[in-house]
Amino acid sequence: MTAYGSQCDDFAVSIYLSTKMDLPGRREPVLHFFESLQKAFPKMTDFDRRENGDFSLEEEREAGSHRWVTLEQRRVCCGFVNPPDLEDVDELGQRVLEMAPYHLDLSALDAESLDVTFAFDFVYAGNHDEVVADALVIGNPLEHLIQLPGSRVINYEPSLMLALEENCRLQCRLSIETRTNAYQIRTGSFPESPISVYFTVRQYWGKQPYKTFGESYENQRRIAQELVESHVLPNVITPLSRAISAKG
Repeated sequence: MTAYGSQCDDFAVSIYLSTKMDLPGRREPVLHFFESLQKAFPKMTDFDRRENGDFSLEEEREAGSHRWVTLEQRRVCCGFVNPPDLEDVDELGQRVLEMAPYHLDLSALDAESLDVTFAFDFVYAGNHDEVVADALVIGNPLEHLIQLPGSRVINYEPSLMLALEENCRLQCRLSIETRTNAYQIRTGSFPESPISVYFTVRQYWGKQPYKTFGESYENQRRIAQELVESHVLPNVITPLSRAISAKG
């Protein structure tokens, strides 16, 4: 497991290649795509077509660490949950991005954007929004607002987007997703569910400096890792982990 995995309950890296036109849904190209992937990753044996028409190929989830690949109507998606190392994510991502144009007739003209997302999950049975506020609001100008007598935090999901270059074609986004509702707060009954922290680096296609999806992925993954380690871990992940531990 990566060092990131030791700081949360689950850590994952996902890659999303979005297209402007529908991807092939015919039997032959879909099966050839997934069969080629299976040759590279033999443990990916669970193939399925979902009710919404998406196709997926996954490893068994019971081990707690698994690869997955999904073919949606306008997205090629893949990821690794609790990867042993980031290099294992790179191996999967590069293979999928190399094969997709060949098997799915996907050209650079058709590409919309490429996302690389780092995700951190914290399983917590309590008011998610309150614990996120405790982690990230205490000590800043909003602290006194959340401490109003008799008040309860019922929604706090901060999100921030930044352009990483002048033409705004390379962007990053930090977002937190909570799963507590008003009913749970009123009744005091909180099931165990994850608080998710997402950090995404997105490259819009068309005027990017990279010729291939693989080259762009390499740059985006590097940027994501650098920003996560320098900013997200110390300023979001560590405070959130401490706040959850303090709640007991």
